[in-house]
Amino acid sequence: MPKAAAERAKQIVAEWGHDLIRGWNKGWWEAPARVGDKIGQLIGAAPGQVVVSDTTSINLFKLATSAITLQPNKTRIITDTFNFPSDLYILQGIKNLLSSGGRVAPHDRSGAYRDHEIIRIGATDNDITPNLAQLESSINYNTSLVTLSHVTFKSGYIYDMQRITDLAHSKGALVLWDLSHSVGALPIHLDDCNADLAIGCTYKYLNGGPGAPAFLYVNKNIQKKLTSPIWGWWGQNNPFDFGLNYEPAPGAQKFLVGTQPMLSLLTMEASLDSILNTGMDAIRAKSILMTDYASYLTETWLAPLGFSLGSPLDSAIRGSHISIRHTDGYRINRALIEEMNVIPDFREPDNLRLGFAPLYTSFTEIREGFDRIKRVLVEKRYDKYPKQKLTVT
Repeated sequence: MPKAAAERAKQIVAEWGHDLIRGWNKGWWEAPARVGDKIGQLIGAAPGQVVVSDTTSINLFKLATSAITLQPNKTRIITDTFNFPSDLYILQGIKNLLSSGGRVAPHDRSGAYRDHEIIRIGATDNDITPNLAQLESSINYNTSLVTLSHVTFKSGYIYDMQRITDLAHSKGALVLWDLSHSVGALPIHLDDCNADLAIGCTYKYLNGGPGAPAFLYVNKNIQKKLTSPIWGWWGQNNPFDFGLNYEPAPGAQKFLVGTQPMLSLLTMEASLDSILNTGMDAIRAKSILMTDYASYLTETWLAPLGFSLGSPLDSAIRGSHISIRHTDGYRINRALIEEMNVIPDFREPDNLRLGFAPLYTSFTEIREGFDRIKRVLVEKRYDKYPKQKLTVT
């Protein structure tokens, strides 16, 4: 939690108590676009293409549905088994919504309804690297959308955004990138890559805190072509005219829906300043050194104790987290959290995910953290913990 964000939270609560609804004319109403443009600086997006809104999953629903229905005669949706499960669930829900069972699916000239098909690309090496050859062969002229996590949530593999975007465009498909595990951790160049759409959360490397709103990006070149599937008053052209018929706002603004969570949004805004002041190139340079060091400690300290590295060795295709794998990973994770003040994530089936935030994590802390992991193994501290999992892992 950034100190600036904690201080800002106190100010916002005081402003709320004093100003009441007057706060909307003191910067609250413009906050989704203003903060969106700040995030745009981190992801290579010119102003007017990013807004802060809702959750990552809801933003995925809005953008993916918009992209899929833009080309109703194309029925193939490409993703992969590396994608965050929530993203896959949203795609499955969209497929169901547009299916013949829902009676709202696109249809051909004969009047027959056409179901969409979700293709999930698999792995090539023990769930570390996606099968790029399979991905390339799966994208065809019947593909409406390719949607992937820029940095995969388990192994930390980085997709080549330019290559995948160009490949999809060569077949007439749109591309939607989930930036949740890359924004704030490495430079992203959405405009330069001519990416179509993107979403992301703000509570990881952007330090937005629990419940902080997500963001979405819509390339200015396709904004007029797309229609949001959810028509809300924040996406209305002149919302305070209170007209009874919806008229979409221009640009990415049309993808806003309802009133934004202003306390968490403005708190998150305060956390962005340190990232913007540091610069993504400097952050990425330290991130590479940190994950290289962590990979080295995994191979030299932990591998003899049964761990293996679950992330790419090549830093050019690795984000700012690594996974280390062990058959007793869950119980080791519990021991680290309960006894050692080391807080990883456990991800099925055997992954402990370690995130390195370059702004505030030190190399000394990495060494100490790995020493504590080693002690949990050597001292068998994990033996006392059950294999039955808690609700949040």
